[in-house]
Formats: sequence, structure tokens, C-alpha cells
Amino acid sequence: MRILFLATLFFLFVPIAAIGGSTPNNSSISWFMMFVGLLGGLVFFLYGMDKMSSGMKSTAGNSMRTILASLTRNKYIAFVVGAFVTMIIQSSSATTVMLVSFVQAELMTFAQSLGVILGAKIGTTITAQMVAFKLTDYAMIMIVVGFGVRLLAKSEKARSIGEILLGFGMLFYGMKLMSDAMYPLRSYPGFIDTMKGLENPMLGILAGTLFTALVQSSSASTGVVIVLAQQGLITIEAGIPIILGANLGTCITAALASIGTGREAKRVAVAHILFNVVGVLLFVFWIPQFSELIRSIAGMFNSSTARQVANAHTLFNISVGLFFLPFLNLFAALIIRLLPDKKIDQDLIPSAWHIDDAILDTPAIALQLARAEIARMAKLLGRMHNASMVPFVSCELPQDNYFPERLNLLQGIEMRERKIDFLGEQIRLYLLKISQQSLLEEQGEEINSLIAVLNSMERIGGVIARQIIPLVTRKKAIGKDFSEEGTSELLHYHEKVGKQLKRLEEIMLNMDVTIAQKVHRKKFHYSDYDSLLRKQHLQRLLAMKEETVETHVIHMELMDAMNNINIYCFEIAENIIKLANLEEE
Repeated sequence: MRILFLATLFFLFVPIAAIGGSTPNNSSISWFMMFVGLLGGLVFFLYGMDKMSSGMKSTAGNSMRTILASLTRNKYIAFVVGAFVTMIIQSSSATTVMLVSFVQAELMTFAQSLGVILGAKIGTTITAQMVAFKLTDYAMIMIVVGFGVRLLAKSEKARSIGEILLGFGMLFYGMKLMSDAMYPLRSYPGFIDTMKGLENPMLGILAGTLFTALVQSSSASTGVVIVLAQQGLITIEAGIPIILGANLGTCITAALASIGTGREAKRVAVAHILFNVVGVLLFVFWIPQFSELIRSIAGMFNSSTARQVANAHTLFNISVGLFFLPFLNLFAALIIRLLPDKKIDQDLIPSAWHIDDAILDTPAIALQLARAEIARMAKLLGRMHNASMVPFVSCELPQDNYFPERLNLLQGIEMRERKIDFLGEQIRLYLLKISQQSLLEEQGEEINSLIAVLNSMERIGGVIARQIIPLVTRKKAIGKDFSEEGTSELLHYHEKVGKQLKRLEEIMLNMDVTIAQKVHRKKFHYSDYDSLLRKQHLQRLLAMKEETVETHVIHMELMDAMNNINIYCFEIAENIIKLANLEEE
């Protein structure tokens, strides 16, 4: 599809009559070889960007997670973080796709994402500024050095640096191929007239939009414009509309990423689209004046046309970002009004909310989404656990708190146990997919730890569903309640174990080692408490207290089940602590 479009675009720029060979100026131009050179150069450019992006993401490693964790309600911090993250991954579209996933995963709110979107627009200008430096003569040196480092380096971080150099070299080599292929067009009137036609804002914006939508990289569009400018084939008046169109073309990726997502995630995509559309509308009516401003700046520094294109790209995105930044809260309110919340029933069918295959090529972020899904498992386990004691102390079987019109309490526990099993399988598969990516050593260790955590969580679900719940029927058959003291002790122990499950949710959301250490300590405290309760129960049993004697077996099996949950919580905390110690080493 992309190749077909590139061919169409090429023939759009080059009049058909010229390809037919009827014009004298056409005699020395090999149109087929030119097309191959242009297409090959663009492939090298895109592949180089991809390699450079992979290297930067690997070099950043888990610091990407720390950067994103710094996001607060402070829109200015989010603005800077968005620029930095996009500079690393080399794609504002990819950043927006990530934001859709983060909002869907409830790792950030919609309002927080707006500052990141604006920052992403500035981060993507870094690529254009680098491309504007004419380093094509050094492309082969960068390729050789980068390949050598990638081949010979022993550490993963050093190999990632080699990959950055290799990608950088390939990017500039692609530019050289495109530049050499287009050199004959400098003297071809038909092409020159066509490029001048792009000074018409509507045509230039249309060309930039279509090209970027299919190549899915505004950096590639800007790079092509810069190559044209280096050959003197395009003016700044024609380059600016194409750049504006490139900003519109990036909206397609965000729109596609939002399909099938929740309401807040759709709002992220709408915000991205509105920022770009309104930004283009703010500039489109004064392109001549904007061109003169860029020229006057260029005159101060004796800049080439290629540098002017890069500067126009940067100034446009900075201006749009600063224009919207003070009004983000109003803008968020407007989008929420356009896409209000829908009152819908929570879904009873098991489904994964957070994991997203589109983020797999950024392992640090993919692992964060996996942990968000595991945190959701912990929340489900907490709800199962909270509900599990109610039938033992209530005469009537109550309805489920979250689905009161459709499920009773036991049906709700059964439904959540199915969800736990489903999520365990989905997250495990997702972690295996992450393991196929290029990983740092600590990321591989984290995958192993998370799989162990999954196993323990599934066992907790099994304890509740297959150890505790069957006791409800057995107790009903006996027709006796626990003693007053026994009921109080069981409820108290149940509450303590519930706190451990709540702590697991917090651990998985933030990888908080401090809370993991608390779970670790509390295990021993609760084990001592378990022993104390057993002694007190035994004393009542020896005293032949009727309720205690009748319910003894069920009482002890409940104690065993809660002790097992406490042990599994301890195992999860131990895995997180070990992982943290490995990362420190």
C-alpha cells in the first residue's frame, strides 16, 4: 500500500508527458532509476529511524517507567515529559498510541495525557533538527562504527548505543540516496513547476497529509522536504504547507489506536486530532508571513533552506504547544462534553483491560501495562476475599455488591474466579511476547518474577473458590453458627489477610518495594496471630463449648485457607523484593 502511494506521489510530482520522453530536458533522466533511488532512500531512512528508536528505548531501559511515573497533575511537567519521551522513541504517533494504552490501563487520567500530547509535538521536531545537519558524508562512518559496536560489545547497553549509531547512519545514508536520486530534477522544468505549485497551501497540506498518513511518520515527511530543500527543489513557502499536512497525517494513527478502547482512551485520540487540526488552522492563513519570519531568522544565522524547514517545523509545534498549554483544563472539559461518559453495566465476561500488543516494541512500557493488569487481578482477589466470609456470618445469602441485580454473592465469587483464570493466561502470554523483544537483563528478570507472581495469585483464587466457598454448604448442613468468640476471631483474621491483598494491588501498580517489605514482615506477624487463635479455639474445644465442637472442622479449615493466602501474599512480596535487589546490583 505504501509503495503504491509513493509511486503515485512520484508520478504526481513528475508530469506524465515527461515520462513519455517528449521533452528534450527529459533525455538525460532515467525515471525508473530515479524512482528506485527515491524509494530505496526512503526505506533506508525509515529503517534507520526504527533502529535508532529501538536503540534509544533499550538504552533508556526501565528509566522510561520512572519518567512516566513522574507524571502528575502538573501540566508543565507532563509537557516536558512528553517532549522527552517522544525524543527517545522518535515518533509522536507512537507516544499518542502509548497514551491511549495508559489511559485505558488507568495509569494516568485523560487530563494528564493532554500535557504529554503537546510535549510530544515538540519532541518530534528533534528528528527534523538532526536531519537538517548535512551529515550524509559521514553516514558510512556511523554505519561501520555502529555495526562494529553492535557486533563486538558485551553489554546490552553498549550494543544499544551501537544500534543508535547504526540507525543514525542508515537514516543519513537514506537521505543521501534520495538526494542523489533527485539531483537531475534540479534542471527539469516540469518538476520545478510542480513543486512551485505546492506553494498553494491546500495542495501542499493535502500532499503532506496523504504522505504522512500512509508512511505513518511525520519525521519521514519532514525529512523528504529537507532533502528537497538541500537540492534547491523546494521553497520555504512550499515546505511549510507540507509540514502542516504532516501534522494532520499523524492523526490517523491515533484514531486507529483508539478503536475498540474505552471512553477516556478515545478522548486522547480526539485531543490529539483537535490539537493538530486547530494548530494547522492557526497557521494556514498566514503562511507567507510565517515564511518571512523564518527567512528573517535564517538571515541572522546564515541558515540554508533545509535549516529553515526544520526551524519552521520546530517553531510551529512550540507555538501550538504554548498556545494550548494554559487552557488545558478548559480543553479537557470541552472534549469530555463532546464525548461524555456512558452509563453502562460492568462486563461479566472475562476480558483484559490493560495489556496492548501495540506497545510490545517498548518493553519497559509493556511491562508496566502487564503489572497494571496484575494489579487488577489483585483487586479482583480482594473482592473475592471480602465476599467469602459473608455467608459464614449472615443468615441470608446477599446479592453481589457490584452486580446486585444479576448475581448473588457466591455467583459473583465464581465469576471473578473465572476472570482470574482468564487474566492469568492472557498476562502470561503477553509476558512471553515481551520476552521475544530485545530486553535488558533486568527486564528479563522482571518477566520471570511476574510469572511467579501470577502463579501465586492464581493459587489465592483457588484457595477462595475451592477451599473456602465449599465450606459454606458444609456449614449450612450442620445448621450451627460459630461461637461468638470464634466469629470475632475469624472476622479479625479475615480482615488482616484482606489488607495483605490490598497491599498487593499497590505493589503491582507502583512496584513499591517498601510496601512489599511490609507484606513480608506482616506475614510473620499474622502467622503468630494464627497460632494464637488456634490455641484460643483449642481451649474452647477442650471446654466442650457446643458451638465450637460442632463447627470445629470448618473453623480450622477456614483458618488453614486464610493462612495459605497469607503465605502466597508473602511469596509475591518476596519475588518483588528479590527483583528490586537484582536491579540495585
